[in-house]
Amino acid sequence: MADKLIIDSVLVGTLQPLARGKLSGIAKSPVNEAVHIGKLGLEGDSQADKEHHGGPEKAVHIYPRDHYGIWTAELASQTAQELLKKPGAFGENLSVRGLQEHDVCLGDIWQAGEARLQISQGRQPCWKLNERFQVPDMARRVQDSGRTGWYFRVLEPGLVRPGSPFVLEQRPNPEWSVGRIAHVIYHDRLNYEALKAISELPELAENWRIMVERRLATRKVEDWKRRLGDN
Repeated sequence: MADKLIIDSVLVGTLQPLARGKLSGIAKSPVNEAVHIGKLGLEGDSQADKEHHGGPEKAVHIYPRDHYGIWTAELASQTAQELLKKPGAFGENLSVRGLQEHDVCLGDIWQAGEARLQISQGRQPCWKLNERFQVPDMARRVQDSGRTGWYFRVLEPGLVRPGSPFVLEQRPNPEWSVGRIAHVIYHDRLNYEALKAISELPELAENWRIMVERRLATRKVEDWKRRLGDN
């Protein structure tokens, strides 16, 4: 993790047609002026599917800009190559360099400009990434790679702008990085000891707690095919 971090880009998006007759706010564009971050996200940002996107536990999405070079090398799709030339390809609201999933932990509190944000959960990629990148298994690739990005809840609203400092204030769970949790959820899937420990983290978003507790109770992994768009 870099010693001094800044927010390279602040991004918002309006609803646009995507596929399957669906609208989506996944296409984000950088803004140059200050944007207010409220409890439900950035002013001017939109989500079409309120059940699975947005809300207080997914108010702000961050995606590491450091991953872009890796994806550029891995993906041959012309659409993907064009998208990866600038931030916003993954529907992120904040773009930061020098910070990846193993550098941040669940419950971390970060100062982003005037706002205070807390990491609530990792991203569960969905089929919309397949359509956006024109790569049939893009969501699966993102999940398997662990390069998912993560979400924040908003503890204190405030303004953020490109170039704002991004500063870690508190780290209550240093042993539980976003990357480690993702490894358990997506790869070491029936590690009951780890799942129990994750379920007991007080900062964990409720939808993830329900998922983990259900897995513990049933001893089965939930079906991802619909979310990932697997055929």
